[in-house]
Amino acid sequence: QVQLVESGGGLVQAGGSLRLSCAASGRTFRRNTSGWFRQAPGKEREFVARITSSGITTSYAGSVKGRFTISRDNAKNTVYLQMNVLKPEDTAVYYCAAGDSWSTDAREYDYWGQGTQVTVSS
Repeated sequence: QVQLVESGGGLVQAGGSLRLSCAASGRTFRRNTSGWFRQAPGKEREFVARITSSGITTSYAGSVKGRFTISRDNAKNTVYLQMNVLKPEDTAVYYCAAGDSWSTDAREYDYWGQGTQVTVSS
């Protein structure tokens, strides 16, 4: 079993930055792909970024590429999402996820955090 706890959300002005953290417990976490997803009110949960268990390979949704960076520190069992040049349309609840497959589909991830709210004001 893997348990995930996100932190770092908050209110920020457009153009600002936030860094989300996802602290994990469970021995298998270091072998899992990790991902960040987000869900805005009235919208489907959408893929944001993912990273392999080694941390070597990453990929991003087109809407955040060049502004967001995903990273992980396996020694600390933590995954990060550095978000720069934030826009009002980035406002959502952000979720950390972990799973065995390299996927952008939320259904492929087995473990989820409770989410952290990010609000970007214009």
